[in-house]
Amino acid sequence: MKVVYPIRDKKQLEAVKGYLKGRNKRDYLLFMVGVSSALRISDILQLKVKQLWDGRKPTKFIEINEKKTGKYKRFPVTSNLKKAIQDYIKEFPWKKQGEYLFTSRKGINKPISRQYAATLLNEACDMVGIKERFGTHGMRKTWGFWAFKKGISLDYICIALNHSSIAETKRYLGILQEDLDNLYLEVNL
Repeated sequence: MKVVYPIRDKKQLEAVKGYLKGRNKRDYLLFMVGVSSALRISDILQLKVKQLWDGRKPTKFIEINEKKTGKYKRFPVTSNLKKAIQDYIKEFPWKKQGEYLFTSRKGINKPISRQYAATLLNEACDMVGIKERFGTHGMRKTWGFWAFKKGISLDYICIALNHSSIAETKRYLGILQEDLDNLYLEVNL
């Protein structure tokens, strides 16, 4: 598997959101779920409508059992994710509660493939000028990176990502010398 990177520039992150939102609400919601939840693509693609939409409004939390670890995970629906869910439901009001959220056009009630998700995300990144390799796992890394940038403890990020150690989380996020330099500048004793 090739290494993918998080989106480290806020303007580029917003540009990807804008591109996907203008292109397709399903693809935009896929990205928003990914960067809002730190879920793996295998879990994102298995989401059903009822996990994000109660029939009248977005759910307050998304709850799953992770496919890879089997562990229960619950996270709140953020205000940005809530808006993306509402936009999606406006475009696809006929979606039934038991249907996959990210339905493929190729089959009856089947989710899009991991490969298709990777293709659409890479296309969006290319369109906004992101040069680093990005893929479906890049959404999860983007969440972790921005949590770290906001000052969230690596302990909490490690738990949210279901990593076994903080060292693993540091490697995963690719904490750079620039990040360490900024740390020294912020402490400024």
